[in-house]
Amino acid sequence: MTEQETQDKVAQVTFDLRDNIAYVTFDHVAARNAMTVGMYESLKSICQDIAKNPAIRVAIFRGAGGKSFVSGSDIAQFTSFKDGEDGVRYEEAIHDYLNPLASLPIPTIAVIDGMAVGGGLAIATCCDFRIATPDAKFGVPIARTLGNCLYPGNIAWLAAHMGMNIVRRMLLLAEMVSAKELHAQGYLLATHDADLLSKEADVLAERLSKLAPITQKASKLAMARIIANQLPDCQDLIRETYGSEDFKNGVASFLKGEPPVWTGK
Repeated sequence: MTEQETQDKVAQVTFDLRDNIAYVTFDHVAARNAMTVGMYESLKSICQDIAKNPAIRVAIFRGAGGKSFVSGSDIAQFTSFKDGEDGVRYEEAIHDYLNPLASLPIPTIAVIDGMAVGGGLAIATCCDFRIATPDAKFGVPIARTLGNCLYPGNIAWLAAHMGMNIVRRMLLLAEMVSAKELHAQGYLLATHDADLLSKEADVLAERLSKLAPITQKASKLAMARIIANQLPDCQDLIRETYGSEDFKNGVASFLKGEPPVWTGK
């Protein structure tokens, strides 16, 4: 078995249907549930299947292991990037992977233990409701770690759900924001101790499943279209960022466990 095949076997997104509730789990515990390309592809496929099944009324998304929701994307994939065009293709691919989740016609719940970082924050924000442990942390610390950037649609989605001032702190200051603050702001519906999280997710799912499904679909997809309306073209910014020496240095330093040195080039 090749190294990639081994990784694909231990890094997976699983799907379980119980009555009318779909349970989707991000399972890559050794890397705090960091998303590989294969995991993103599985997430997209699972969401497409859920959308086609009228018997499913609610979907719950959670990370395996009880320590992390999703800690971001697998960094090793970036070592093959040659220029800014690779970055444009990657960010557009991430948008394509997450769109089926954001546009699911049913209510969705993210259950967050520990952390939701980078791609994990994007996945959690694609869900309609988020509940978390009180110690959970949220952020996109790429200004401290990799030196890459986000697709404009992802920034618009984050800003619509938590406010531009919090997103600015995440992106420019590389801050990790607490569950307490995001609960007070409204991004989190509730916080619960870890031993109550599964039960509370099921209670919320049951509540959602008893309401008018066509109204829920129309309401959530209308909100999604409002957020997506008139997004700007930012390919030039993505191309510059992913084509920079800083990005190459950031990836190499991250994989070595060393702090990067930013040059602005």
